[in-house]
Amino acid sequence: MARAFDDSTRRNIAELCAAFTRVEGGEGGPALKRAAVAITLTESEQGSGTAFLLTRRSASLRSHRAQWALPGGRCDAGETQSEAALRELHEELGLQLGESDVLGVLDDYPTRSGYLITPVVVWAGQSGTIVPNPAEVASVHRIGLDAIERDDAFSFTSIPESTRRVIRFRLGGGHIHAPTAALIYQFREVLAGRNTRVDELEQPVFAWR
Repeated sequence: MARAFDDSTRRNIAELCAAFTRVEGGEGGPALKRAAVAITLTESEQGSGTAFLLTRRSASLRSHRAQWALPGGRCDAGETQSEAALRELHEELGLQLGESDVLGVLDDYPTRSGYLITPVVVWAGQSGTIVPNPAEVASVHRIGLDAIERDDAFSFTSIPESTRRVIRFRLGGGHIHAPTAALIYQFREVLAGRNTRVDELEQPVFAWR
């Protein structure tokens, strides 16, 4: 069932994030570059529920080109994870939000490509028109929360290169993989009131670089 896009949903998600026991770091944390992404909550395309923003990265980017991603990037010197996520959200999608719009912070996720990603849950509300930066974003999509709360939204598979499970998020006729899928999966678990860890969920080999 769709979650209404209203103050009650905002309060409920903020309470769930506050009840979540966050785990910082991860194996090899000091050697990894800090990064942050925004799980940005806004109104669904149909205007009948709450959605989060998912982007398709520009094909001209040096790394992870044309891949699905949450808005975000590397933390600048002296930035907190929340500050970095909000800055990247503004740079990529033109949304100007502040610390009062942050609902919570989830677990750090270490990537094969050398980053430690912190997901920051943000309530965009009626914050203005989304204007994608074409240098970074090929397209932006609103994914209803009901899409990630379905029983069959996520699946797991294996690869010969790792003993860890590879997580996949089913979207349309394709799949989105970790790290993005792992971060969305943990957010789904938070919405269900569960402290589910995702740092051991694997990425496909193409995302290791």
